[in-house]
Amino acid sequence: MSKYSDAKKVLTSQGKFYINLGLERISAILDLLGNPQDKLNCIHVAGTNGKGSVCAIIENILRKSSRKTGLYTSPHIFEYTERIKVSGADIPEEKFANLVFEICSLADKHNIHLTEFEILTAMAFKYFAEQNCDVVVLETGLGGRFDATNVIKKNLCSIITHIDLDHTERLGNTKDKIAFEKAGIIKSGCPVFTSEGYEAIRDMADEKDSLLVMVAPFEDISELALKGTCQQENLSLALAAIRYLFPDITQETIIEGLRTVKHPCRFQVIEDKKLIIDACHNPNGALALRDSLELYYPNTRRRFVFGCLKNKDYKKMIQILFSQGDEIYFYHFDNKNSCSIKELEDACDLPSKKFVSLDELYKNNPQNDVWTIICGSFYMLNEIIPHSFLTSLP
Repeated sequence: MSKYSDAKKVLTSQGKFYINLGLERISAILDLLGNPQDKLNCIHVAGTNGKGSVCAIIENILRKSSRKTGLYTSPHIFEYTERIKVSGADIPEEKFANLVFEICSLADKHNIHLTEFEILTAMAFKYFAEQNCDVVVLETGLGGRFDATNVIKKNLCSIITHIDLDHTERLGNTKDKIAFEKAGIIKSGCPVFTSEGYEAIRDMADEKDSLLVMVAPFEDISELALKGTCQQENLSLALAAIRYLFPDITQETIIEGLRTVKHPCRFQVIEDKKLIIDACHNPNGALALRDSLELYYPNTRRRFVFGCLKNKDYKKMIQILFSQGDEIYFYHFDNKNSCSIKELEDACDLPSKKFVSLDELYKNNPQNDVWTIICGSFYMLNEIIPHSFLTSLP
């Protein structure tokens, strides 16, 4: 077994995959590591939907401007190393493993009980500092105020994307309460960009004496490689931050960054297979997927493969996504919180089947006159989609 495989076992086999919001543990381990996060220039992004796209757009433009970038995102699709990138390249497996062992050993020695996400966040900060990154684009994991990434004391700016109801059991059951949690990433004297005027965000910006930039979602998305009706707002936020922070970046460089940006499994279209992959893991994401399908592929036959976690509003997602005449397949994936086939069937008023494999679907439709849409939880995608489908794309 490789060192990397051993490191993954450490992350997954010791009960570390759980949520325990708070900054005490991450602060303690980073202090033992020499506080690498204090050496970094971070753009910090929070929100319910869109934050991954905003991070991808900003990082790619910065990389095209010859800056050395760090990018920290979650979750991963195939490998943990996808979460930590420098100048577009995943952290090497050996380096990943060494950092896992170093940080877990240090935590055990000092009786610090880290979650999986806290270990990964500490690893990212240490790796980015070692690599002397010029700018780090940092995506929150959950919420903002008590998210492990929020251990940074200052940032180049905060960005708060679209806010909707998700993780309500932890963040609050109204959009205003969730906005308050997201607003926790705003730092004293550091600007914040957002497209939605929640009172909690305005109040926090005032309290922190931070410039609040309200961004109208009117940017032209014709040059953007990413598809989806939500991308206009995401692009507007990303470009507002880029133009404010880096006025030296030319429009030509920006266009190059937009044309080449990638963000796997977010309305990702594989034309030759008539396949669309979208990790729409909440009702707002489901609505964006449905709107995008109507915009880009109206009047087409559709075949959905859907799986979801139990703590999501999967009943509402099902109501949004499926229409009479759609082929519907449900999938139970390898996660203790995955909805069973029966739970999904009971929530759906339309006929459905159990998903077996993509090969089976294509065999049943050799003329390939139907679009297949794989959607729902991030955690099921690596069980359904061959890695080659994504890595072979231009």
